[in-house]
Parts: sequence; structure tokens; C-alpha cells
Amino acid sequence: MPYKSQSTLTSKGQITLPAELRRRWGLKPGDRVDFTLEDDGRVVLRRWFRRSILEARDDLPPLVGGQPRRKGDKP
Repeated sequence: MPYKSQSTLTSKGQITLPAELRRRWGLKPGDRVDFTLEDDGRVVLRRWFRRSILEARDDLPPLVGGQPRRKGDKP
């Protein structure tokens, strides 16, 4: 379901993330969000997930001889 809201920029450049978004995303004080400025001027806001290295290990490239494998390296 689409959601639209507004926030006001403070003199310190801060905005308040609307409570409905915080609730939907399960955000708590101290959580982080990413801002991406698109070429067309839109700003994309995403939840930022902190994962431990153990949780992310399947996303990491395999090691070859103690060094990370690069594109073009043979397995």
C-alpha cells in the first residue's frame, strides 16, 4: 500500500521520519537509513541493515590463496 507524508527541515538540516514509516520498518532510536540521490532528482530512502560478518559471509567473494577472488580469476 503506498504511503505519502511530509516532514519539515529544521535549521540544523534535520527531518523527522514519520511515525508510520518508523512503525512499518520497525525502526528504533539509533537505527540508520540510507539516502540515495537519483539522476532525476528523486531521493530514495532505505532502511540500513547492520549484519555481522558471519551473517554476510555467503555474500562475500570466496578467497583464493588467502586473497579475494577478482573478476577473471580462475576457480
